Amino acid sequence: MKKRMMKLLTLFLVIVSLTGCTTLLKDKDKKPVKHPQTGQTLTKNILCQPIDGKTLELYKKNKINVTELPKCEKFQINHGGYEGIWATVFVKPLAWLIIQLGMLLKNYGLSIIATTLLIRLITVPLTKKTAMQSEQMKLAQPELTKLEKKYKNRTDQDSIMQKNQEMLSIYQKYKINPMAGCLFSLIQVPLFFAFYEALNRLPVIFEETFFGFQMGTNPITAMASGQYQYIIFVILVIGASYFSFKLNSSASMSGEQAAQMKMMSNMMVIFIGIASLSLSTGIALYWITNNIFTIIQNLVVKRRKENAKNASLRR
Repeated sequence: MKKRMMKLLTLFLVIVSLTGCTTLLKDKDKKPVKHPQTGQTLTKNILCQPIDGKTLELYKKNKINVTELPKCEKFQINHGGYEGIWATVFVKPLAWLIIQLGMLLKNYGLSIIATTLLIRLITVPLTKKTAMQSEQMKLAQPELTKLEKKYKNRTDQDSIMQKNQEMLSIYQKYKINPMAGCLFSLIQVPLFFAFYEALNRLPVIFEETFFGFQMGTNPITAMASGQYQYIIFVILVIGASYFSFKLNSSASMSGEQAAQMKMMSNMMVIFIGIASLSLSTGIALYWITNNIFTIIQNLVVKRRKENAKNASLRR
């Protein structure tokens, strides 16, 4: 199972590396071109026409003819021809969906939130398995802890093999698949990159505002110009990531393993917090919505498990 997961992940990375991705717009000195208002580095291979005058001027100045592109509200999945599996199968359909929901909801910030929720609802049958594994691990905790104590300080090959066999028996007893947690990562990684590329290639996103927040601006650029209110997105990204990791963490570990896992989770939250300083508002909205959905999903699974347990005790 582990080898199969690694093969799938390797295949995904190969597909991404060999197909079309976002390319930056650069000036004659090979320096990335940034929008003077939002501070966003502009994308060269955008999918549709910008409507902002300054944005159009920047593309024209750098010899990119955007008039050949369709208007964003008329963008279709097949526009631009085949760009490889990644862009054609993942990025363009996602971009089209974001545009359609944006026109329906009259706001592209709401469109990002709605698109994220729609995709997460579709993938619930897969992501729910990860949440359920965490709860099953909690039930197996006493037996796993006992097993760790039984084989403590026994490092010979026979003891290690016997310990692994007994651990496998416990996993089978509680219907635990150690690799089920990888499903969550295998779904999250391509979705994040697909969103990242789709949003960067849609002018309607980086030209749009969401409750006064510029969609293409990142907190570093905003705060550099005195717009300190953008720090709220950093706080929300950190908070949503922390609680998502906390609820997704396995309860089957104890002692040194649990401490190491906690340290790794905290380091990941710190890393994400630092990275969020350079994430645009649009990407931050996706990340926050995605993690809030994960938190709610895990709480629902946990509540159902507790209700089922209480019901069995009353019988």
